[in-house]
Amino acid sequence: MPDQHAMLSASGAHRWLACPPSARLEAGLPESSSAVAEQGTVAHGLAEWKLRRALHDSPTIKPVSEWIDDEMEALTDDYVAFIQERLRDVRATRADPTVLIEQRLDFSHVVPGGFGTGDAVIIAEPMLQIIDLKYGQGVLVEAEHNPQLMLYALGALNAFGSLYDIDEVAVTIFQPRRGNISTWHVTVAELEAWAEQVVKPTAALAARGNGEFASGEWCRFCKLNPTCRTRAEVNLALARHEFAPPAELDDAEIAAVLAQLPQLKAWAADVEAYALSLAVNQGKTWSGFKLVEGRSIRKYANEQAVAQAAEAAGVTDIYERKLKTITALEKQLGKKRFTELLGDLVVKPAGKPALVPESDKRPALDIQSATDEFSEIK
Repeated sequence: MPDQHAMLSASGAHRWLACPPSARLEAGLPESSSAVAEQGTVAHGLAEWKLRRALHDSPTIKPVSEWIDDEMEALTDDYVAFIQERLRDVRATRADPTVLIEQRLDFSHVVPGGFGTGDAVIIAEPMLQIIDLKYGQGVLVEAEHNPQLMLYALGALNAFGSLYDIDEVAVTIFQPRRGNISTWHVTVAELEAWAEQVVKPTAALAARGNGEFASGEWCRFCKLNPTCRTRAEVNLALARHEFAPPAELDDAEIAAVLAQLPQLKAWAADVEAYALSLAVNQGKTWSGFKLVEGRSIRKYANEQAVAQAAEAAGVTDIYERKLKTITALEKQLGKKRFTELLGDLVVKPAGKPALVPESDKRPALDIQSATDEFSEIK
């Protein structure tokens, strides 16, 4: 479950490690909820109940929520199966492991007031495993050098390191709605060096509200992101390049703009959403702008009543039939039977080319092959 009450939380570590003074300023702002956050909380509760039940660990009452649907049931089942698979792998080579579910992990020896909750912690000498369920699908989360999971690991080592001989940590992100399972291994020595050299001094700055403001991808979920002056200055400086005619920019400048465009677009969207929210909810006016009603799309007030009225008038051709989606049919038939019956009839067209950073894991396109393929599609 999210560690909501720690100012220097593990879930926010990628922000306060990069921009230390933001943590104290964020702490003074009200908490906000969202549909995505509520859905994630329910998914974690359901996953916890299922995992405890699977491991015969006195399950609580099964959660009930409008958010629980067939997809959530299936994906939380996948999560439980994944944990069980990891446990089978451990038991094949080591003694019976210790498994902790929704374990509070205190890393305040490194970060003032720092704590969090590990979704699943598996201890089997000489390895400690931290597994974190991410139900959201908006942002792909990687395990490699993930500060949240590294802090969780430090908390687990602090609690159990004296009881077990651990020299390696494996941290895993299980993100089923993105088809993402990411695992990264780090030695305990490397983890502790990071804690001493990076985390402790930065956390001390953040706790006092000191340090330098910095703008980057970590701004995405910061409460200050619409009004942060540092972020605005960085993006406004970039915008001067962005809106210049491309012919006036050299190759290095264009590459620099491409690298920063996602941040510029995100910043502009955040500022727009912030201004709109204040205008709608507080009646605030912005010089040169006015609040208007946006474009609306017609819809039936009551589909059943429409159908009844049309049929009563003798109009019967009012329905359309179409195939279920691939995902729906695959779920209905099962992957094996779906592949046997329809596998040869499913194609995957080439995706539209996109410019991405070199760090992206997808292989680079062969320019000539891509050109030929897309010319055929047209």
